[in-house]
Amino acid sequence: MKKIYIDDQQLKGMVLDIARQLHHDNWRPDYIVGLVRGGLVPANMLSQYLNIPMNALHISLRDGNESESNLWMAEDAFGYVPQEQQETINSRWDPAFKKNILIVDDINDTGATMNWLQADWQSSCLPNETYVWDKVWNNNVRFAVLVDNSSSEAQMTMDYSAMDINKAEQDTWMVFPWEQWWRA
Repeated sequence: MKKIYIDDQQLKGMVLDIARQLHHDNWRPDYIVGLVRGGLVPANMLSQYLNIPMNALHISLRDGNESESNLWMAEDAFGYVPQEQQETINSRWDPAFKKNILIVDDINDTGATMNWLQADWQSSCLPNETYVWDKVWNNNVRFAVLVDNSSSEAQMTMDYSAMDINKAEQDTWMVFPWEQWWRA
């Protein structure tokens, strides 16, 4: 297995690359979601640089399979109309209520994390409205990873990435600065 070590300077460059891609797309999230654990550092860096609020979402399929479901984020993504306003708007969802959300992780490895997130949000918030959810992914909810594995089985594309690898061609393990900072 080939190991690729990312140092602090490379990390900063990768995060700035993603910020440039966001600027180039003229797309600005209402808030950034850092996936625990690997997405927290780059999400925080983007949040500070872009002056955009950040939240954390715990999805841990590899390390103990403990994950949290945040219905309010799914509602923001979907454009769910709060109960008290549904009568005046005459709908459970409205595009005006959608929030732009940037989901950040260190790597899109197998695609399992992103697939879990998509399935969780759709099943917990108006699951029968799939035609609306189809307009959420890669539109008002976008995905940024430092490293994108082109052979992953993610059901959505990563909108922003700083490095591409293909684990089907070469078994690669990425080592990020926060994973071994004490050894530097």
